Amino acid sequence: MRVLLAVSIALFAGCIDDLPLEWDLDYTRIVAVRAEPPGIVSGEVSTITSLIANEGAPAQELPPEGAVVVAPMSLASSLVATNGQWTVTVPDEAALQAARTELGLMPGAPVPLSVGVSYQAGSLLAVKTVYLGETRTNPSIDSATINGEPLRDKTELVIDAAVETPLFVEAVLEDDINWLTSVGTMSDYDLPTSAYIKVDDDDRLEGELALVFRDARGGVTWRVWPMRAEGTPMPAL
Repeated sequence: MRVLLAVSIALFAGCIDDLPLEWDLDYTRIVAVRAEPPGIVSGEVSTITSLIANEGAPAQELPPEGAVVVAPMSLASSLVATNGQWTVTVPDEAALQAARTELGLMPGAPVPLSVGVSYQAGSLLAVKTVYLGETRTNPSIDSATINGEPLRDKTELVIDAAVETPLFVEAVLEDDINWLTSVGTMSDYDLPTSAYIKVDDDDRLEGELALVFRDARGGVTWRVWPMRAEGTPMPAL
């Protein structure tokens, strides 16, 4: 038993060493799932989309291959597939109130609809919450900058490999920020005002930069820019 336990621990430790870094765009995974908008009232429709990172290829914004309501099951019919898109609609008030009772919510409270999404024949899975009965919007990242220059209108980024490249976006404590890149090495990837990219001589020089911004109300916004580093990279330590 002790031998088996030791082997299991060694294998687990090896897996940890092999795990990709959270800021690395150069491996295949679901980076984020967005509902547009994240909160809807009667007559409105929310569309589900994900940002998918791909090893050795650009990131993609794609609708789910498959989707299913995880909870509350009484609102399973609120999720439908239409013209290659998965969308959520708001049921009548009686159905919403029954769901509130099921979830133990107060009368009139927004109902969180948990939607499971899948990609690549079910090998990539994630869950997204859409709030029914309340209008909510996704956050803005118009304040984002690179080297002090606004990212909003840029279609391609060129950074100097010889220096650290600072990144910035306005955020509050409750926001969740993720900077991701497949060029160079990212530091403080989850901080809005002190993240930066450093390019070592063994790093990739061409790829992408991504910013994912999540707020406390279920909103998610992202953007991906093609990026390349020019000049002489910093020597690797």
